[in-house]
Amino acid sequence: MGKFGYYLVTAAESALSAVGIRATYEQPRYAVVHRLPGGVEIRDYAPRAVVETEAKGPGDAQAFRRLFRYITGANRAERLVAMTVPVEQTGDLIAMTAPVEARAGAMRFVLPRRVVEDGAPVPTDPQVRIVSLPAQRLAVLRFSGRPTQAARRAREAELLRVLAQAGLTPEGAPAFLGYDPPLTLPFLRRNEVAVAVTG
Repeated sequence: MGKFGYYLVTAAESALSAVGIRATYEQPRYAVVHRLPGGVEIRDYAPRAVVETEAKGPGDAQAFRRLFRYITGANRAERLVAMTVPVEQTGDLIAMTAPVEARAGAMRFVLPRRVVEDGAPVPTDPQVRIVSLPAQRLAVLRFSGRPTQAARRAREAELLRVLAQAGLTPEGAPAFLGYDPPLTLPFLRRNEVAVAVTG
């Protein structure tokens, strides 16, 4: 598929996402192994590869653009890579234009399994890197609506409270997982906060 076809498919996927249809996007494999009160799920994620970049501060839409350039050919193979969900953001809360607010730290796109099997193309931007993530157990809380800073902080606090009551220990700070583009209707959005757990 050429770039024109790629952008056409990407635009169509984005339009479908705006009304809550995400079936066209590949997601990482996981199994729900336990459900806790308040809708918290304990999920076991399979190993996966991601492309990531640093997200530096308020208004840093550049992090998203660097990753998007990578999947649209800014790699040594000039290969087009399908968009996946979720977009993961870790670190301190900062404002983002797309797809949602991010955290100062890292922003990640999960690489499609087929791309990983074929060998992920090497980024041409030194600020972008390929990272292999091991199998993980994550506690995840899903919510809809606009993922404002206040909404995310409230959901993170709720997630950590449920984990404490269940005797589970979080490893590190929660991350935000965004599944939708900015134009998605708020009540159809899929947002998640997630943290690795032990115990």
